[in-house]
Amino acid sequence: MTSTCGSHDCGCSGAAAATAEATTAEAPVARINGIALHAAGVQLPADMLRQRACTELLRQQAQRQGLLTQDDEAGLDGTTSAAASQAIEQLLERELQVPEPSEQACRRYHAAHPGFGSQGESAHLRHVLFAVTPGVDVALLRQRAERLLLELRCADDGGPRFAEAAREWSNCPSGEQGGDLGWLTPEDCAPEFGREVFGSQEVGVLARLVHSRFGLHVVQVCGRKAAKPMAFDEVQASIALVLRQQAWVNALRQYLQLLAGAAEVEGVQLDAADSPLVQ
Repeated sequence: MTSTCGSHDCGCSGAAAATAEATTAEAPVARINGIALHAAGVQLPADMLRQRACTELLRQQAQRQGLLTQDDEAGLDGTTSAAASQAIEQLLERELQVPEPSEQACRRYHAAHPGFGSQGESAHLRHVLFAVTPGVDVALLRQRAERLLLELRCADDGGPRFAEAAREWSNCPSGEQGGDLGWLTPEDCAPEFGREVFGSQEVGVLARLVHSRFGLHVVQVCGRKAAKPMAFDEVQASIALVLRQQAWVNALRQYLQLLAGAAEVEGVQLDAADSPLVQ
């Protein structure tokens, strides 16, 4: 469990810290109970502003509960002190008492997500790689790859033409073997390549170029082996972790709504609630 709201999936998480801050003389200063969330003249993206507001709500609550000294101050750049981060962690551990999911709840989740924890999906792949290297004309490279893709999709020879093309054009060492990569699992591939190739029933030359960090791929799926479903007993513990995290996130959202409802909020839109925290 992390220590600041900005790291949680609580509905208040914001844009990456690298997002540029725009400045304008007319921008009002957003505040939580009179504490500024940013410097005067700085206009933050809405998501980042909500993230800072959520963190400040928790920091102030930690002070009220004696977990953080009153002389701790919020940074105008969105940073929190190490003491504040630790205090927020202690606050959340104290306030968000989330019960363990029941076996019945876990079984319902398993029934609704039969592929949860599946292992062993694999595919026999061949490819022709058009590598994107420094100085290469990407537009011309794409045109060459798209022409070859169309040619190979129209070929009706059972595969020899694909192997010839791989030996002629591929920038991958597998080209010497006709582009044959063997049987691979998603874990064997770059994530962006795996997302394009796995999780479907497509076989043959794929109708699209597959993009990866290495370049453009013409891909042929020679065969597939479906993932082996996992029995409930094998994944119950993992499902329980997923359900507990979901319940924790919901509890955090509700807790933040309660804090916002009791706070003086200026210049930032937050949900508020005056009802008790529902566990």
